[in-house]
Amino acid sequence: MKTGLDRLLSDPALRRPLAGKRVALLAHPASVDAHLVHALDAIAACGDVRLSAAFGPQHGLRGDKQDNMVESSDFVDPVHHVPVFSLYGDVRRPTDAMMDSFDVLLVDLQDLGCRIYTFVTTLRYVLEAAARHGKAVWVLDRPNPVGRPVEGTMLRPGWESFVGAGPLPMRHGLTMAELAQWFVYEFRLDVELETVAMEGWDPGAAPGFGWPVGERSWVNPSPNASNPWMARAYPGTVMLEGTTLSEGRGTTRPLELFGAPDVDARALLSEMERIAPGWLAGCTLRPCWFEPTFHKHVGRLCAGLQVHVDQPSYDHEAFRPWRLVAAAFKAIRRLAPGYELWRDFAYEYEHDRLAIDLINGGPLLREWVDDPTADAGDLDAAVETDEELWCEVRAPFSLY
Repeated sequence: MKTGLDRLLSDPALRRPLAGKRVALLAHPASVDAHLVHALDAIAACGDVRLSAAFGPQHGLRGDKQDNMVESSDFVDPVHHVPVFSLYGDVRRPTDAMMDSFDVLLVDLQDLGCRIYTFVTTLRYVLEAAARHGKAVWVLDRPNPVGRPVEGTMLRPGWESFVGAGPLPMRHGLTMAELAQWFVYEFRLDVELETVAMEGWDPGAAPGFGWPVGERSWVNPSPNASNPWMARAYPGTVMLEGTTLSEGRGTTRPLELFGAPDVDARALLSEMERIAPGWLAGCTLRPCWFEPTFHKHVGRLCAGLQVHVDQPSYDHEAFRPWRLVAAAFKAIRRLAPGYELWRDFAYEYEHDRLAIDLINGGPLLREWVDDPTADAGDLDAAVETDEELWCEVRAPFSLY
C-alpha cells in the first residue's frame, strides 16, 4: 500500500507540475513516509521541490501540544529554514500573509474518519482560502483507519464550528482526498484541487478494515490517538469530551475507556444491555477501574468500561461506537436521573453552546438522553435517515 505522499516521493513525473512553484506543506506528526521519515524532511530531500513554508494544524506540525485549546506558535523550522505557520494559534484560518508564501499547498494529514477531528475543518478552511487567493491545493491521500462504515446524525444547519465543518455524519467513511472533493462540491469552491490517491488501499480488508495492519506503522496523528483501536472507538468516545465523565485522558488508553468516581461499572453495563443490546455488538465491553494522572478526575479512582475492538471476535460491520456511547449516556440517566452529565465549559472556542451539542452538530442526541420517554427505537429512526442520505451523497466522491 502506498500513500499519496509515498507516490509523490517515488514518482518524479507526479512532482513535475511543481517545478518552479513555491510549495508549502500542511502536515502533522503522522505525516510520514513508508520509512517513517516526516513529510517535510522527505519532500525537502527530493531536491526538485522548492519548499517555501509549512503549516501545522491542532497539536502542531511535529507534535507539541497535548490538549484541546492549547495553541501552537509560529516558528522557523531549524532544519529547512522555512516559516512554519500555526493554524491552531492566533488564527485557525490562514491569513493573507500566510497565503502569500506559496503557490501550491500540499496537504498530508492522517485523519481518524470522524467529523469532529479538527483536521477535517482545517482542510475546509485551507480550501476556502486557496479559492479566494487563486492558489492550488494538492491532497496527498491517506487511509481512513476506520474504513467505510457510516454512523451518527448529520450536522444541522447553524451548528457549524471548528469541530463541525459541514453536513457530515459523525463517522463519514471518506478519506481526506475524498472529503476535499466533497468540500469543493458542497461549498461550490472555485479552487484548483489535485488529489494524489493511494495505491493498494482496501478499506474492507481484515484485520485492519481501513488501517493497513502489517504494512504501515501507526504514528499518533494527535497525542491521544494512540492506536487504530482508539480510532475505531473514537466516533463514540469523543462525545465524552462534552460530559463530566472521563474519556481516559491521563491514562494509557485514552478514548478507549470511560468512567467516573461515582459510576457503578457493572450496573452501567447491565443497563446498557437492557436499553439497546444490539448497539453493543461487534466489540467487548469490560468493566474496569482507572486513575487519571491528568485531566478530568485526576488522581481519583474511576469506575467504567473499556471498549475492546482488537480481539478476534471484533465485527467491523456490527460495531457502532456512536450508538454504544449514546446507550451509556442513557443508562446513566436512567440509573441516576439527576446525574450532572453534560459539561458546561468553553469547547473549541465556543462559549454559548453546550459542548455535547457542538460535538453532535445539534441537540438531538442530548434531548434523546434527557427524555425519559424516549427509547432506542426513537433514536435509531432519526439517525438511520441521516445515515442513508449520507451514503447516497458521498458515493460520487469515492476514489477506491
